[in-house]
Amino acid sequence: MHTSIQDNFPSTPGKVKIERGNHFNRQLNRWLASSATFFFWALFLIALTASYLCLKTSMDRGTKLISIWGGPQWEKKVQHSCQAKRSGGMVVLVTGASGFVGTHVSLALKKRGDGVLGLDNFNDYYDTSLKRAREGLLKKHGVFVIEGDINDSKLLNKLFDVIPFTHIMHLAAQAGVRYAMENPSSYVHSNIAGLVNLLEACKTANPQPAIVWASSSSVYGLNDKVPFSEIDRTDQPASLYAATKKAGEEITHTYNHIYGLSITGLRFFTVYGPWGRPDMAYFSFTRNILQGKPITVYRGHNRVDLARDFTYIDDIVKGCIASLDTATKSTGSGGKKKGPAQFRIYNLGNTSPVTVPTLVNILERHLKVKARKNIVDMPGNGDVPFTHANITLAKMELGYKPTTDLQNGLKKFVKWYQNYYGYSYSKM
Repeated sequence: MHTSIQDNFPSTPGKVKIERGNHFNRQLNRWLASSATFFFWALFLIALTASYLCLKTSMDRGTKLISIWGGPQWEKKVQHSCQAKRSGGMVVLVTGASGFVGTHVSLALKKRGDGVLGLDNFNDYYDTSLKRAREGLLKKHGVFVIEGDINDSKLLNKLFDVIPFTHIMHLAAQAGVRYAMENPSSYVHSNIAGLVNLLEACKTANPQPAIVWASSSSVYGLNDKVPFSEIDRTDQPASLYAATKKAGEEITHTYNHIYGLSITGLRFFTVYGPWGRPDMAYFSFTRNILQGKPITVYRGHNRVDLARDFTYIDDIVKGCIASLDTATKSTGSGGKKKGPAQFRIYNLGNTSPVTVPTLVNILERHLKVKARKNIVDMPGNGDVPFTHANITLAKMELGYKPTTDLQNGLKKFVKWYQNYYGYSYSKM
C-alpha cells in the first residue's frame, strides 16, 4: 500500500508541533544547563578571588601592624626611648603624647632625664598635621611615639611585657564639649572604654605603675558655688564630655579600691598656649582675626559675659610632673591588692577667671588687628557660663603655683602661632 507523506504524520491535530517543541526545549535546556554551569563556575571563581583578596588585605594589615609595633627594631626604639638619663629617673608611658598637653609633658620629662614612651592614635578630631608636627618635635628630642589605640589590649600587653613602666601619664581622650553632640560614641570609646582597657593592663602588670590621668574642670557642671573645690558635688554634668570624665573618676576609684592601683586625677581648667588645640576659642579667634573673618563670642543668660579660668600650659605641666613625683607606688601585684593605695584628685587652674571679651581684647593688642565680632547667646550645647578653680589642695600637697597670667600667656601663644603658620605683620 502506498503511503503518502501525510501518513507519516499523526492524525491528532497539533501533535507534530508539540514534538518539535520538545526538541527545541531539549536544546534550550542543554544550553541553559551549560550556561548555568558556566555561571556557577564564574561565581565560584569570583568568590575565590574575593576571598583571596580579603585574605591578602588582612595579611597586609597584619604586616603593617607588625611594622607599626612589634619586632626587634621596634623593641629597640621602645627601649631606647624609655631609657632614663638621670639617677632614679622614672619610666613613663604618656598616652595622647602627640596631643597638646601630652607633647609638653613628654618634653619636660625627657628634658630632666626621665624615660618617656609616647602612645597616640592620631585621630582626626582636629588637624592631624599639627599632631604629626608635635610628633616630629618629640622625635627630635628622643621621644618615640607609637601609633596605636589605648583600646588595643594586645598592644598594651606587649608594651608592659617589654617595659616595666614606673608611671603612666594618661592624657589620651576625646576632647571637646560641643563635638559630643555630633559623635557621642567617640567619647565612650576613648574616655570610658579606653580608660578601662588601660587600667586592666596596669592592674595585671608586675610591678604595677602609679597612674596620673587627666580629668576635667567640666565635672563641676552646673555648680554655681565658686571657686570650684575638690570637695564640691560633681554629679550634675552639663555635657557628655563632662559625664565621661566624671565616670572616669568613679572608675579609677574602683580600680584603686579593688586592685591597689595608685591613682591621681587632675582636673584641668581651660589649658592654652603654644602647640594648642585648634578647636579652642583662643586658637580659632587668633586664626579668624588674622584672616579677617568674624569671630563668634558667646554670652550667658541676661547678657552676662562667659568667663574661664585660663591656665597656661607650662603651669599645667608643672602640676602634672609634681603629681608624678609625689605619687606613691601601687600596692597590687598581678591583679591582687596587697594594701590600701593612694587616691587623689586635684584642681589645676590659674584661680583668676577672665571673661571672653577680655580674652579677645588681649588678642587684638598682641595681633595688632581689630576683631570683627558676632555676639550671640550661648546655645544649649553643654558649655557652662564660667569656671574658677580653688587650687588650695594642689598648692599644699603638690607645691603647685601658677605663674603665667593670660596677658603673658597669650603673648607667647601668638608668637608661636605666627611662627608656625608663617604670619608676619607685613602680611596683615
